[in-house]
Amino acid sequence: MAKNNGAEESYSAKIHAQKVFRTIICVFLCFLSIIPFYIMVINSTRSSAAIQRGISLIPSRFFVANFRNLVAKSTGIGAPLWKCMFNSCLISIPATALQVYFSTFTAYGITAYRFKLRNFAASFIMAIMMIPAQVSIIGFMQFMMKIGLYNTYIPLIVPAIAAPSTYYFMKQYMEQALSLEIVEAARIDGSGEFKTFNSIVLPLMKPAMATQAIFAFIASWNNLFTPSMMLLDKSKNTLPMFVQTLRSEQFRSDYGMIYFGLFITVLPIFVVYFALSKYIIAGVALGGVKE
Repeated sequence: MAKNNGAEESYSAKIHAQKVFRTIICVFLCFLSIIPFYIMVINSTRSSAAIQRGISLIPSRFFVANFRNLVAKSTGIGAPLWKCMFNSCLISIPATALQVYFSTFTAYGITAYRFKLRNFAASFIMAIMMIPAQVSIIGFMQFMMKIGLYNTYIPLIVPAIAAPSTYYFMKQYMEQALSLEIVEAARIDGSGEFKTFNSIVLPLMKPAMATQAIFAFIASWNNLFTPSMMLLDKSKNTLPMFVQTLRSEQFRSDYGMIYFGLFITVLPIFVVYFALSKYIIAGVALGGVKE
């Protein structure tokens, strides 16, 4: 009996040591992830001379001054800071909504319906993931020019509907979270397909949609390549294009102003993440409950 108690205590101690080790590793990785953002925020409150002297973890008093300098200098480059931020929101918000909604809709169609080309359609969508955007950008630009949509926001919003990676995630989640018996019951009760999808399927997919909304918003918000190719007017510049101008001579000497511009760029991403993180946590908690 004593041997069994000793073995149990040894096993418990081993499990406890493993948990402590995993916790230390997670805390360390979390620290590595947070410290660059923290330094960026701190540097946005410091002067350029102080930044050049070295790293500091203590905030300074130049936050407002950096903000005023950035706003004042940005008015002379064709697109002020707040205009660029508005342009980015004008693109990222509808692009994110379209990408998440229609990807979920596509995943629902391939999961809930049985048709002859079902497997081919799924394979074709996955094959698109292997084609990088840089390969087709020239043809896409020419097509937009021919239909009169070049130098507009539409080529940056509407193509977000076709998102194979988001579709794949939604399909994998839907196969586990969506019961087709519920869909059949709704059909028997006379519910239309669109009503069934919007009122039954979408609420069940909230955790997955919130997760993909974060990724979609970040990708659209940080996108520099496509807007640089599609937008000619400086008044239509997005925030990443504005940050790109911070490398010019009129901005390069003021590091405090550059870090403040980077801080403004990252801030909406944090807002979106914390706004949607509760749905992700709810989804993880729901997935952990077994009947």
